[in-house]
Amino acid sequence: MRRLASCSVVLSATVCLPAMAADPVSFEWDLRFRHEHVEDDAFLRDADATTARLRAGLRFDLGHGLNALVEGEGVVDAGNRHNSGANGLSAFPSVIDPDGVELNQAWIGWKRDSFGATLGRQRINLDNQRWVGAVAWRQNEQTFDALDLTLKPSEDWSLRYAWLDRVHRVSGDDARDRLARERDLSTHLFNAGYKRGKQQWTGYAYLHDDQDVAAASTATYGLRWTGSLVRGPLTWGWTAEFARQMEHANNPADFAHSYWLLEPSLQAKGVTWKAGWEHLGGDGRHALQSPLATLHAFNGWADKFLVTPPGGLEDRYVGASGKAGKFAWATTWHDYRADTRMAFGSRYGREVDLSLSRPLWKGWDGLVKIADYRSDGLARDTRKLWLQLQWTH
Repeated sequence: MRRLASCSVVLSATVCLPAMAADPVSFEWDLRFRHEHVEDDAFLRDADATTARLRAGLRFDLGHGLNALVEGEGVVDAGNRHNSGANGLSAFPSVIDPDGVELNQAWIGWKRDSFGATLGRQRINLDNQRWVGAVAWRQNEQTFDALDLTLKPSEDWSLRYAWLDRVHRVSGDDARDRLARERDLSTHLFNAGYKRGKQQWTGYAYLHDDQDVAAASTATYGLRWTGSLVRGPLTWGWTAEFARQMEHANNPADFAHSYWLLEPSLQAKGVTWKAGWEHLGGDGRHALQSPLATLHAFNGWADKFLVTPPGGLEDRYVGASGKAGKFAWATTWHDYRADTRMAFGSRYGREVDLSLSRPLWKGWDGLVKIADYRSDGLARDTRKLWLQLQWTH
């Protein structure tokens, strides 16, 4: 099966024609304005990107458990002082929010009782999006041509399987690098979850077959445990995850890397404190990767580790978040080190991230975000600032 998105559009149109008069159709959209400023010491010039993103779609309730969505998005750039990946301005730091108009989602789905199926171009987020996600932070979302099946045999159990035929990446259809636009895949995702009380266990097997770049094909098997415990005014929480990743399909390499995450947390008096240790294994020649993930959410907002260095990555961090009136705030401090000692040593650098958000008017939200990366040998010092305004219908 190829071009699942095209198939779903045809199926949607075929089913919708007789149903449009009797069945409801809803229009949904959101609008986002953002300015991103980047100071990267590897470049002589700073980057400034002022962009606007409109995403709009029609959702059809066709009855008998059938539904469909057709959604497009457009991004407009107000200037040319950054490298968008499509504009050729390589003298500036990267801000991957290129101009363009694209089909974001086009799928038809069916859900009845405990079973659901979705066919077409769609958004897929698994667990915390460490391995598979939509990269919602970027103006151009990452979506998949896929068949997604869900089964919930009981209140405690949930099963999910997805076959990915193609990934449409955040760099957009006009990226200078063809492989940054999209990739042909034959990827199988298996995810099983069990929930009891405030604890949840998830087992997964992600068999990623990149048919454009064989060296990117991997098999990842893991187990994730999350939970919380209330003791008086305190709420204790935890996340523990372990996985192994190895070569898969036509990948010519031979490797096996470990992944683990330990993250205890404590909520008290409206403030949530957390500490974490995330390990992405590497041997100095090759390292664990997660190319389908929502990578901006991990290892610092400066995005220095979108590709794991060959020596692997040890990210030890502490953070806090909470609310002050209508304001929501968060801050995290990271210490980055190699799993394997490299030529320049085992330390990569440190980073501080800060964010402050607030609802402004009905439907409108404002956000200020800062990332400050200080290098100890990997890349160069980098500072980023974001100012964002978003309206959601």
